[in-house]
Amino acid sequence: MVSSCNFFDVKTSINIVLLLASFLCQVRVIAVVLRRENVAYRCLFRCQEKQLLSNGSASIHRDHFGFAYGTADIMCPLPSGCETPSSIAVTSAAANTTEFLEVKNQQEKTESFPYNFTVCISTMFDFTNVLQLVQSLEMLQLLGVNRVVVYKTSCSPETQRILDYYTHKGLVEVIPWSLSRYVNVSRSWLPSHGPGELHYFGQIPALNDCLYRYMYQSRYVALHDIDELILPQNKYGANKCYRFENDVFPINFTFSPPASQSLPPQADWKNVPGVNILAHLYKEPVFIETRMNFKIIVNPRVVFSTSVHGVLKSHCFYVSAFPLCRSPRQIHLTKEKLIYDGRLLNYSTHFTPAVNKVLRDTGLLPSTNSL
Repeated sequence: MVSSCNFFDVKTSINIVLLLASFLCQVRVIAVVLRRENVAYRCLFRCQEKQLLSNGSASIHRDHFGFAYGTADIMCPLPSGCETPSSIAVTSAAANTTEFLEVKNQQEKTESFPYNFTVCISTMFDFTNVLQLVQSLEMLQLLGVNRVVVYKTSCSPETQRILDYYTHKGLVEVIPWSLSRYVNVSRSWLPSHGPGELHYFGQIPALNDCLYRYMYQSRYVALHDIDELILPQNKYGANKCYRFENDVFPINFTFSPPASQSLPPQADWKNVPGVNILAHLYKEPVFIETRMNFKIIVNPRVVFSTSVHGVLKSHCFYVSAFPLCRSPRQIHLTKEKLIYDGRLLNYSTHFTPAVNKVLRDTGLLPSTNSL
């Protein structure tokens, strides 16, 4: 796998395959392929100053949501005499180019990971929600997250300033995600909702890339969006089995908490672009769509492939997380039907000063302000 997540073409007369990352498990190459095409793949290995060939086969992930392109695993058997390949190139019979990817994950690891809890965020495009980004990253740290991976297509200058701040701090890794240079990506999850050839800016290949990228770097990996947080309802035993509830906190309603609860000072946040999650403490009642749209936390070493709302192939038990602060799912709900949930306020003593510090350090709040 290349750390910059380079893209390049493997061309036949009517086919383009985008190779994203390769990992040793034969070798597995994560790719984006045109689903209607049948292509004979050739795998060229670099092995101790030799180049050896094998024939590869593609397995397309079942979650493609009806788009022309989908995520695939191209499996390349290791040729005889090549037990530890350094890199691999996958081509078709008609291809002339051989651009190589480094092969990662060759040594299995079961303990002593650099990170205990990693969150994979995909995909960030035209992103301007600065305040919620800072609030979410600070809350994730309070909840024990020590790495956040952002697959970024495009964002505002203010957002980039925040990403640079957290990258320098060591919390965030930004992966440039430029699939739109090669494929007409959709801005939606279904072709009928947004034109394009690939689901939602390539969200599914990004999630799979992150899963394998951090397979032996992180004990646990959570796959969700930046407008979602993970707050456990209950913990069972010492083996880190959690139960979560899926809740939607609609951003079109802003109500004060009950008289027994008080909000921390936050007046100057109104000048920072984005959603203030502490202003939205009323949630929708749970219904079937909410339960289906869960996100997950996994042990990445027992997952083979994943999708947006669950793993596709695994040997693991996983748990779901809940969405927070987004457009309403039940658009006809009135104020009286919403349910107060003030759990975020339990963290406000540490959360609010941490957010203020980041906003001041990045120039989004004047340094003389004290909230």
